Amino acid sequence: QVQLVESGGGLVHPGGSLRLSCVASRSRIALYTMGWYRQAPGKQRELVASITPNSRTYYGDSVKGRFTISRDSTKNTVYLQMNGLEPEDTAVYYCNTVPPVVNSWGQGTQVTVSS
Repeated sequence: QVQLVESGGGLVHPGGSLRLSCVASRSRIALYTMGWYRQAPGKQRELVASITPNSRTYYGDSVKGRFTISRDSTKNTVYLQMNGLEPEDTAVYYCNTVPPVVNSWGQGTQVTVSS
């Protein structure tokens, strides 16, 4: 099964940007629909963006127009470019396949948006 390591989170001011990276091992991400999920304190984990093997993308309503998902198959890496960050985007961000593989959840990367 695919193993995933997320990075790129941090503390940013409202309106700021971050780029998250998810490096996969043991499997080629180009074969799967890959997604970025997030979990805010006290809330369920939610899918915010995904990209199919033929590069069709999906975005949740709350991030549409601000986030962009992309994939570099040569690096076996999925990215999430996040612009116009809002305090409501504060969460731990994870990548996984869509639907997710339970044993593939990584540690995630914390994104905090605060002034």
